Amino acid sequence: MSISPNAPLPPAESGGSGLKIPILFGAVLALIAANVYLFMKLEENEADLAKSRESLLTEISNLRESTQISNATSRRYAESLKADLEAQRRRAEAAVGAAREEANRQVAETERKLKAETERTAAAVRQEVAKVEQSATAANQQLKETVTTEVTGIKKEISENKGELDKTIDSLKKVTGDLGVTSGLVATNGKELQALKQLGERSYFEFNLVKSKRPLKISDIMIQLKNADMKRNRYTIEIVADDKKVEKKDKGVNEPVQFYMSKYRQPCELVVNQIAKDRIVGYLAQPKVLASR
Repeated sequence: MSISPNAPLPPAESGGSGLKIPILFGAVLALIAANVYLFMKLEENEADLAKSRESLLTEISNLRESTQISNATSRRYAESLKADLEAQRRRAEAAVGAAREEANRQVAETERKLKAETERTAAAVRQEVAKVEQSATAANQQLKETVTTEVTGIKKEISENKGELDKTIDSLKKVTGDLGVTSGLVATNGKELQALKQLGERSYFEFNLVKSKRPLKISDIMIQLKNADMKRNRYTIEIVADDKKVEKKDKGVNEPVQFYMSKYRQPCELVVNQIAKDRIVGYLAQPKVLASR
């Protein structure tokens, strides 16, 4: 949102101009905090998935131990049955006639019971294992769907934020500064300034400069406001950089004010977005690429 050159800003005493940038900056911080919270939720879901898998592995281990105990019991029972079978066979060999037939019948019955018990135990074990596997599959599927939903939501929100950032960047324009050098992208409000910061092409320093006898230090330069004309939306400042003093007279809103410093290959730029009574609000942009020595 650009500021009309003819629209006067409210006086500094109202507090409106001083709150705009902190509010916009707070909104950006809230957006970043929301992204961090969503990433933390994703990590919590992954931790829950790991805990669930560990619990399932513990349950399967317990089932295996129970199965081993059941198998041992069945073996002891089978060994007991086999011992009885052997005893019955010895009695059958000593007996004659009907006694031998009865012994054979009892042997057949014992073998049937042994087979039935073995099959019953095996079926019970297979059924329990199938239940655990089915439960584990269902739990994993549910957690997978939950994580997928969370990831999809996060990706969507990040995509929306990136789209909004791209729109803001596309709306920015390059302007020729007061030294005749084509400026970088110029931000006219806090939202556009945050977009420039995320691009990372320059270092940005915001300021709220009040007319005073003492200059204000911003980054590695000193700036002093000499005059602020609300009606004409013009201002005059004095800049001290590299121990050199230069006065920039009668500059306008959103006009790149350029000056060179020895350590930078490109000019530094100062942009004022708001002019109030004895006050200007804007930012300083400095190149990140240093001049070669």
